[in-house]
Amino acid sequence: MASIALTTGSHSRNGHRFSVFDDSDEENGDFSQQQQKHNNHAFSLDGSASKDFEEQKSFSYNAEKEKGKQVKRSLMSNDIGEDDYLLAESRQPLWRKVPIASSLINPYRIVIVMRLVVLVFFFHFRITTPVHDAFALWIISVVCEIWLSLSWIVDQFPKWFPMTRETYLERLSMRFEREGEPNLLASVDVFVTTADPLKEPPIITANTVLSILSVDYPVDKVSCYVSDDSASMLLFDTLSQTSQFARIWIPFCKKHNIEPRAPESYFSQKVDYLKDKVHPTFVKDRRAMKREYEEFKVKINVLVAKSQKKPEEGWVLQDGTPWPGNNTDDHPGMIQVCLGSAGALDNEGKELPRLVYVSREKCSGYQHHNKAGAINSLLRVSAVLSNAPFVLNLDCDQYINNSKALREAMCFLMDPLLGKKTAYVQFPRRFDGIDGNDRYANHNTVFFDINMKCLDGIQGPVYVGTGCVFNRQALYGYKPPSEKRRKTSFSCCCCCWSGDSRSAFDVEKIDDGLEDYDEQEESSFMSIKVFEKKFGESPVFIASALMEDGGLPKGTNTRILMKEAIHVISVGYEEKTEWGKEIGWLYGSVTEDILTGFNMHCRGWKSVYCMPKRAAFKGSAPINLSDRLHQVLKWAVGSTQIFFSGYCPLWYGYSGKLKWLQRLAYTNTIVYPFSSIPLLVYCTIPAICLLTGKFILPTMTNLASIWLMALFISIILTCVLELRWSKVNIQDWWRNEQFWVIGGVSAHLFAVFQGLLKVAGLGTNFTVRTKSADDAAFGQLHLFKWTTLLIPPTSIVILNMVGIVAGVSEAINSGYNAWGLLFGKVFFSFWVIVHLYPFLKGLLGRQNRTPIIVVLWATLLALIFSMIWVRIDVFLPKKIGPVLAQCGVEC
Repeated sequence: MASIALTTGSHSRNGHRFSVFDDSDEENGDFSQQQQKHNNHAFSLDGSASKDFEEQKSFSYNAEKEKGKQVKRSLMSNDIGEDDYLLAESRQPLWRKVPIASSLINPYRIVIVMRLVVLVFFFHFRITTPVHDAFALWIISVVCEIWLSLSWIVDQFPKWFPMTRETYLERLSMRFEREGEPNLLASVDVFVTTADPLKEPPIITANTVLSILSVDYPVDKVSCYVSDDSASMLLFDTLSQTSQFARIWIPFCKKHNIEPRAPESYFSQKVDYLKDKVHPTFVKDRRAMKREYEEFKVKINVLVAKSQKKPEEGWVLQDGTPWPGNNTDDHPGMIQVCLGSAGALDNEGKELPRLVYVSREKCSGYQHHNKAGAINSLLRVSAVLSNAPFVLNLDCDQYINNSKALREAMCFLMDPLLGKKTAYVQFPRRFDGIDGNDRYANHNTVFFDINMKCLDGIQGPVYVGTGCVFNRQALYGYKPPSEKRRKTSFSCCCCCWSGDSRSAFDVEKIDDGLEDYDEQEESSFMSIKVFEKKFGESPVFIASALMEDGGLPKGTNTRILMKEAIHVISVGYEEKTEWGKEIGWLYGSVTEDILTGFNMHCRGWKSVYCMPKRAAFKGSAPINLSDRLHQVLKWAVGSTQIFFSGYCPLWYGYSGKLKWLQRLAYTNTIVYPFSSIPLLVYCTIPAICLLTGKFILPTMTNLASIWLMALFISIILTCVLELRWSKVNIQDWWRNEQFWVIGGVSAHLFAVFQGLLKVAGLGTNFTVRTKSADDAAFGQLHLFKWTTLLIPPTSIVILNMVGIVAGVSEAINSGYNAWGLLFGKVFFSFWVIVHLYPFLKGLLGRQNRTPIIVVLWATLLALIFSMIWVRIDVFLPKKIGPVLAQCGVEC
């Protein structure tokens, strides 16, 4: 496989192996000069911005737009100059709350309370009126109903305070990007994680990287770090090609202000690209760029084709050096600066953002902690090389759809009051390539447009694993600053270097501004051992961790920084430290996002939900049924792992500052898989009632009928009013309801058992979901992949269909009086089948293409139910009177 010209070197330190790649060409020169330039522009509350911040405190953060208009009219009426007006406007709040209208939210809250009251009276009726001729079914149904009602309460009450936010990007620019002054916007390090370039096509990762590099943000403030957890030379070469294409793609995006800035997504848009484009050279430039992108895709496809056949001697670099990652399970750490060194310019002679390839060291016998371990490695590498105060993490298939996304986040994170207490700004996940009907609820609209908005009104949204901008200090395990604490800035000594060796870390110069330690810890924090136990044995990283506003110490040596960066991704660096326990992304669950965000909220941090009009990020979603169920299975297994761990919200974090409604919301995120058991039972009961002639409800009195009708009406009103204030359409809500049942009786059920196996010491492994790079729209929608997850819902569908046939047959033979009772039984079975309808369509695939395994499974179940049917014997007339064989003629 071809590669760009490189000089490589191998080093060893403390018994660890590592490789450093440095560009040998002219454009990748002195890395430290640009680092120093970045450091000088690092965001700081000291200097010219501090006065503005203090003055801004006098403004209310709940100000309405009308107030801004009044200020403007007042200024104009007093003949104040334009500069004074801009200064006053820049001091206005960067964001505001947009409350839900009381006419929408108050009726919703009233109905929730009414539904709770109706539930109490309904269960009083259910418990006090047992069904004696079907006592077992009655007991089971009541238990299931109580569990499902409790799960509704846990899900519903955190929705009490929904809210939205609005940002002012113009004010952000006025405040931090004044003409003739240094740009004061904070730097951002962007993390992109990949694990398998064959399942995650390199062209997808390349598009994500290009969207990052061309973002509407100062180029010297953006650094992109790509983690390659498979040590693939294919991805390494892909990034080399991407860095070359970026030199023409970035100027094109910024010259014509195009959206989105991922080329694949941009060129595949079915819109009139000439609309609102007035630049005379746009058409010519666009056509030329499209040709360049097609050539770029051809180059990537050639690399992919070559990677299919690995040489016996392994991959070799262009200079003949063996590729260090030939053994993906045992290889040294690798770092390559692809873009961003001094002299790296685009085709118009302008500076480019930084792009760094990172592959952490792997060694057999060590636990690498999958994605969480990879992101923690990027967190340490970025702290050594750039140390931006904020970091954005993205999956490799999650590209930036809104070039102003970073600015949206900065409206909150650089706010003088809210920013210091905000751990992260979470954006909703949006997806491409989903069929118009969204058969399997891939959009998750109810979660992102309802649940997350509601959490934003409490302590903040949960972290969903991608599309999130973090405060680096929150990731280091610090607590948010308190008003009672002294206002001191973090400071540390500058690391002094002598040749290639590290000097001792001068701890006595560390200021007492480390705000997260208790009094006992403050008495001993002067010892370097305290920091080494917390962060690991890297004075450079420790120094960066104590710099609240980011940036690098002055006079740092480039070569030493690269060696230190390799050191912090060594396989044993995290041993006997707090990484993965209290620092960085936490370990212990395949859903590390829930754990990480939960721990931050427990320490008192807040989070913010940002929903710009144009979606900030977009990605791919599993489009066929099997992949979707496996994705849901992974999330559910992660939740059960948290439930059985020490981080369970039911008993963890009571000494912190987690609000009770927030704790209730986190409890819902980890207990929902257990609802699969009562849901499975409740989906089976209607069919059993039809087959046995029993029913779970007794003869209804007038009062009981009223309570039952009130329950149904309250359920309907809750849904209608929720859709009314959230503006979610009925189709998205219905798809969410359907997939709640589908996932509940399949993936969630398996997750519970896998969680129990995990507790018993039998672990489970997950493979990376395959991302599709196929141009055919919905090409995998009808793709069928057999999995054991399909067995429970298939059985339920067939069982309920057989039950309906059996019930109707019995009613026909029993006469007119049996039809009234039959209606109630059939209604519940019909409810089950309707909810499983998308599953049934996915199971059957395309018309006339029913998979053989489905036919065999259905035939087997039909034979079993037929034998049960014969045993029940419903077609024969019921015998009335004494049995002659027992009592004879004398009866």
